[in-house]
Amino acid sequence: MTEHLVFLDRSTLQAMVRRPAFDHTWEEFPATSAAQTVERLRNATIALTNKVPLRADVLTQLPKLKLIAVAATGYDVIDVVACRERGIAVCNIRNYAVHTVPEHVFALTLALRRSLMEYRADVERGRWQQAEQFCFFDHPIRDLYGSTMGIFGGGTLGQGTATLARAFGMRVLFAEVNPGKTSGGERTPMDQVLAESDVISMHCPLTPATRHLIGAEQLRQMKRSAILINTARGGLVDENALVTALKEGWIAGAGFDVLTTEPPRNGNPLLDLRLPNFILTPHVAWASGGAMQILADQLIDNVELFIQGTPQHVVT
Repeated sequence: MTEHLVFLDRSTLQAMVRRPAFDHTWEEFPATSAAQTVERLRNATIALTNKVPLRADVLTQLPKLKLIAVAATGYDVIDVVACRERGIAVCNIRNYAVHTVPEHVFALTLALRRSLMEYRADVERGRWQQAEQFCFFDHPIRDLYGSTMGIFGGGTLGQGTATLARAFGMRVLFAEVNPGKTSGGERTPMDQVLAESDVISMHCPLTPATRHLIGAEQLRQMKRSAILINTARGGLVDENALVTALKEGWIAGAGFDVLTTEPPRNGNPLLDLRLPNFILTPHVAWASGGAMQILADQLIDNVELFIQGTPQHVVT
């Protein structure tokens, strides 16, 4: 049988994507809107998607579809329950950004802990030229050594972040996000992690149970000197509550690489923040050249192994 593969949003992946080693036809589109999805997948047996949603109303119109290969680790754009009901397999990408995401976490962390944004702005304004001595201390500079990092999510990226944290001499606490779940090593009660951490880094998947995991109540539990880093999914944090927390000084700062809706065409409260203790990057923590190539290679590996009858990284 000739498989028909359709890549719905090829432009989201800047890497070489090899063609599968089995009889197939291939279509790819730079991007696909919701209105275009059904027509483009009508004859597809395998769909490749990064961020194009595939919900129940779409899936019911695609009787030929048997595999959705997600070009990402997070698969919240896929209705996995509907896929299970229709016998459609879903596979995702694992362990591809094990270095690039943790490095981005610490780029944000170091910039915030050492007030780099404020000092750079001061130099640009001529503050250094006017200083009475060789330097000035207008903003706090806090070491990572001896501080505590709280990590929400004990998977590969959380563990990779923990490795870097320990290399900086930090104490690491993994939060107990799902009480009773024992996999992934020792967990610390969430309230304790919030109260004791100097840096909190989010690495859990976005599910109904984790949506707004960090809200006003949790932000108030954090140290006033603490910072919050989110390179996972925007919906993990209540963005309106974060705006209030930063403006009112509940926490010292935040570094985000994700928003609840991406791209934020209709705005987002975090886009309007003009605070030196908040850094927002456009969902690029994962996107080093090396990481994207690993992702692209694994994407096709997943498809080939599924066709061979030995699927890997299946989520449903």
